[in-house]
Amino acid sequence: MSFSGGRSAFGIYLVLVLLDCYWEAVSGQLSYSVSEEVNPGTSVGNIAKDLNVNVQDLETRMFQLVTGSKRKIVAGSKKQYFEVNMKTGILYINERIDREELCGKAAKCTVNVEAVINDPLKLYRIEINVQDVNDNSPSFIAKSQSIDIAESTLPGVRFPLLQAYDADVGKNGINTYKLSSSEHFSLAVSKSGESISTELVLQKPLDREKEPMIKLILTALDGGTPPKSGNPAIIINVLDINDNTPVFEKSLYKTRVFENVPIGTTLLTLKATDSDEGTNKEILYTLSTKEQDQILEIFQIDQNTGILTVKGNVDFEEHAAFEIRAEARDKGQPPMSAHCKVLVEVMDLNDNAPEITVTSLHNTVKEDAKVGTAIALVSVLDRDGGKNGKVHCNIKNETPFKLETNYKNYYSLVVDGSLDRETVSHYDVTIIVTDEGTPPLSSTSVITVHVSDVNDNAPRFSEPVINVYVNENSPVRAVIKTVSAVDADSDQNGQVSYSFIDSNSNSVPLSTMININSETGDIISLQSFNYEEVKTFQFKVQATDSGVPPLSSNVTVNVFILDENDNSPGILAPYSDHGSVNSENIPYSAEAGYFVAKIRAVDADSGYNALLSYHISEPKGNNLFRIGTSTGEIRTKRRMSDNDLKTHPVVVLVSDNGEPSLSATVSIDVVVVESTGGIQTQFRHVPIKEENFSDLNLYLLISIVSVSVIFLLSFISLIAVKCHRTDSSFSRYSAPMITTHPDGSWSYSKSTQQYDVCFSSDTLKSDVVVFPASFPPVDAELISINEGDTFSRTQTLPTKEKVRTTCF
Repeated sequence: MSFSGGRSAFGIYLVLVLLDCYWEAVSGQLSYSVSEEVNPGTSVGNIAKDLNVNVQDLETRMFQLVTGSKRKIVAGSKKQYFEVNMKTGILYINERIDREELCGKAAKCTVNVEAVINDPLKLYRIEINVQDVNDNSPSFIAKSQSIDIAESTLPGVRFPLLQAYDADVGKNGINTYKLSSSEHFSLAVSKSGESISTELVLQKPLDREKEPMIKLILTALDGGTPPKSGNPAIIINVLDINDNTPVFEKSLYKTRVFENVPIGTTLLTLKATDSDEGTNKEILYTLSTKEQDQILEIFQIDQNTGILTVKGNVDFEEHAAFEIRAEARDKGQPPMSAHCKVLVEVMDLNDNAPEITVTSLHNTVKEDAKVGTAIALVSVLDRDGGKNGKVHCNIKNETPFKLETNYKNYYSLVVDGSLDRETVSHYDVTIIVTDEGTPPLSSTSVITVHVSDVNDNAPRFSEPVINVYVNENSPVRAVIKTVSAVDADSDQNGQVSYSFIDSNSNSVPLSTMININSETGDIISLQSFNYEEVKTFQFKVQATDSGVPPLSSNVTVNVFILDENDNSPGILAPYSDHGSVNSENIPYSAEAGYFVAKIRAVDADSGYNALLSYHISEPKGNNLFRIGTSTGEIRTKRRMSDNDLKTHPVVVLVSDNGEPSLSATVSIDVVVVESTGGIQTQFRHVPIKEENFSDLNLYLLISIVSVSVIFLLSFISLIAVKCHRTDSSFSRYSAPMITTHPDGSWSYSKSTQQYDVCFSSDTLKSDVVVFPASFPPVDAELISINEGDTFSRTQTLPTKEKVRTTCF
């Protein structure tokens, strides 16, 4: 309906009421009043000012109206009647409000709105009272009412009239009735609480012959300003005589009935009598049809016996009481009637389970949410009254949440413990509400709370150190290892990227050797590795997630280059010059075992690939010379005979123990001379360099001194252990072993390394060759003293089908 500007201005007013706080000064309640039917956009009040909140903070603190519930008699509407202007803080009308539609005939009509503001979280209950305006006129169920009255009816007899209905309440409702002037009738108005009833009173006897029909106007007036009215016509039909009217035993009957009683239940029996005789005494009972359509759907009366029974469903929540008008009419001509009232009080039963309404404040809750963070608002409605309408709300299952009471039947679901998405990603919170009725009724509601991820887990490698073994000469761009870290977080927080942390211990820049795929963790070689140049290097791989802030962890990667047999043995001086003639002289009188020459060779490889063996390959079948397979010493096998040649070409093959084996050869002509005076070794023909001390000499000297010191310390340690260790302590170690070799040498074996020591009378041919350490570390040590003249150290290698030891 439309109203003038003056009425709209008059209808809007503000009442601010600060109520008790239920959340320790975190929550509160405001109360406003507004008239119905005002235009959308009309201001209700400055909510920002009343809440003492800066207008600029409304948007940043995510101010919102989260619910819009009303009193229980009109529960179910989903209209959004109010909104807040986030720039001005004004609470305004969003949709037209019709109080009669919203609350019916309720004396008080309120709309409850919950408002939430964050940082810190505060909850406010806003109660808006909708004030009635006089926008409805009194109305009647019919435009006219006909009443039949016998002309013999005595003055003072009363006839009930139609009751007016006004949708407005309070002073705007029905206030009074007026009747048009008449010499025969007057109007009797009676008030009972808010109920106003009217009766037509006969003041003067009627005369059908003079006036068979009388027309009156009944006017109903409300209390509005200005008052509004409704005007039905009352038509009086004057009938011929029927002397006595029926009379009820009581003019007012009262009874009680429980709601939900079975159909057919008897409430009471109405009794009326008539002093006439014959058919004029016979009475028919009926329920008045005037404005009792709803009553006629619930109750019925037996027209002959007057028994009032239940016809439909009696519901306390819809009608707490009924006012029934009954009529007793005789069968005379014209019929005479009497009227009475029946007041039925409906008693409540606990027949309504509590209703739960949940308003979520957040779709998800972060796993690092603090205790007390509000997740949802829970409201409970029980349509029963008294104890049947009192409820208790609890959480049924064990969850890190709890319910906090805001005000009557309003609760907040808040965090009450620590959350961990990696352990539980969501919770089904079961809320159970039970009333105090007998028997108690309950309802449950399940709220699913999803826990959102925060970056609280760093990527984790399965082990702190990773060892990678790479063959030398492996192809470039090959994937030598794939590292992988697992992050328990989800989405971006669980996306892991990989990068290098270079180690300062590497002699070669890491970026020139390897690269890593940041997404897959594939470690890719950028060069072909040479064991002789780089045997091992170390670096760290860092796994970083994409969270904010990012978290990371490291793993140490040790890369070991595995040797391959890619170097042939190299012959050392004086037999290393290619194309030169190598010769050695021996006397004709040389005995078996005479020392002829010593072939020396080295191999840049390591391990088995560097184990060298010496063999005479040409001439085949020669039985004059033999060579030590591990020492390279050429000696005579027997004395010379006259049948032997004077010059013996000897080709020595030096082979390593690799797969496949690589080799080198050296040729020596052995010349047999008659006297020892002509014997000269190749050592004497070695050209003398100008420099007094070569690099080779330096290396040899360092090697000799090192091995000598080790040899000496080993014997000293052995003696010390024998002198001080008890028998019981010996039991924890393996006993030392002294081994005799076929050539007459002996060796002392420990558990770590092996040494061979050889001596010769020809000091010019004595030398020391030390091989580089192979990987993995040595696992045994052997010290040997042979009959030769060479002192050397070799390593015992990992076990294969056969183990060879080379002595130079």
